[in-house]
Amino acid sequence: MPDSHPIDPEQLRGWLQAAARHDAPAFRLLYDATSPKLFGFALRILGKRELAEEALQDGFVAIWHGAASYQAHLAAPMTWMTTIVRNKALDLLRRQAHDVGIDGPMFDEGVMAALHDPRATPIDALLISRDAKALAYCMSTLAGEHRQVVGLAFFHDLSHSEVALQMAIPIGTVKTWIRRSLERLKACLAKGQRA
Repeated sequence: MPDSHPIDPEQLRGWLQAAARHDAPAFRLLYDATSPKLFGFALRILGKRELAEEALQDGFVAIWHGAASYQAHLAAPMTWMTTIVRNKALDLLRRQAHDVGIDGPMFDEGVMAALHDPRATPIDALLISRDAKALAYCMSTLAGEHRQVVGLAFFHDLSHSEVALQMAIPIGTVKTWIRRSLERLKACLAKGQRA
C-alpha cells in the first residue's frame, strides 16, 4: 500500500519535472503515489466524498498545468500539491457558502473532540454545538477571501507568512484581513449571544 510508506520527495520532484515536460506516464506515477493522501486531505476539509473527488480532480489538473512553475526551494513537492488541493477544496466551500452547515471536518478537531468527550455532560455538548453553529454562521458573513485567510490561519494552523505565500498576497494584507475579520467575528458572535 502506498500509504504505508513515506513518499520520497526526490521521486516526487522527478515526476513533477517530467510532468512539466508533459510526460503522461510520469504524471500517472505521481498521481498513483500521492492521490490517496491528497484525497484524504480534501475529504477532511469538505466532508463529502463527491466534493473531495472534485477537489482532487481539479487539483491534479492544476498540478499538470502548473508543474513547470513548481520551485523546489520554496516547498517540498507534497506541500506544494497539498496547497493546490487545499485551494481547490476551499474554492468548492466558497461556491457552497449559501449552504452553510455544521459538518465536523470543517471545524477545529478540538471542538469535535469535545463533542465526543465522555466526561462532557449533555449540556456541555449542547453549548459546544451551539457555539459551533454560531461560528459557522458568522464565518459565512465574511467576504470569501477574508474567510479563506481566517480558515487557513486558524483551522489549518498556517502562519501569517504561510497564508501570504499560499494566497499570493502581501503579509501585511493577511494581517489586516485577519485583524478585521476577527473583529467582525467577535461582533457577530456577541450579537448572537444578545439575541
